[in-house]
Amino acid sequence: MTERDNVTKHDFKDGNSEVSAHRHTNRGGWVADTAKVDSSVYVGPNASVFGNAQVSGKARVYGAALVSGDALVSGNALVYGKAQVYDNAQVSGDAWVFGHAWVSGNARVFGKARLSDDAWVSGKARVSGNAVVSGDAQVYGNAEVFGKARVSGIARVCDDARVSV
Repeated sequence: MTERDNVTKHDFKDGNSEVSAHRHTNRGGWVADTAKVDSSVYVGPNASVFGNAQVSGKARVYGAALVSGDALVSGNALVYGKAQVYDNAQVSGDAWVFGHAWVSGNARVFGKARLSDDAWVSGKARVSGNAVVSGDAQVYGNAEVFGKARVSGIARVCDDARVSV
């Protein structure tokens, strides 16, 4: 972090060098001035929100979590640990993304879905309901995991596949 002419800058380590940023009022995480983060949101001291990302509602971003690009985190969603949400991805409702999990592309994780460990969701994939994706599992393409489905280990759900219980 540097301060020049009363402008605070921070390097989010995304290849864009230092950008104008500030510490969020609710727990002090870094927020780029280009991002939109509601005052009701919790951004932990080691978490970052940058790019044109938006975080709203009662969402919580903490640990070393990153929300970037044009991503949206809203509602009561939790993004924590070393999780990442980026590109045009959305995490909403009461969904949790944690561990080293990530959501990218135009993917959506919503409802009470859980994404954890080293799992990832990308492309136009959807994970919703009470579904759980964990381990090294991957959900991508136009795939959907919903209901009470559990996808774990090294499972791959891709293309137009639908998994539900």
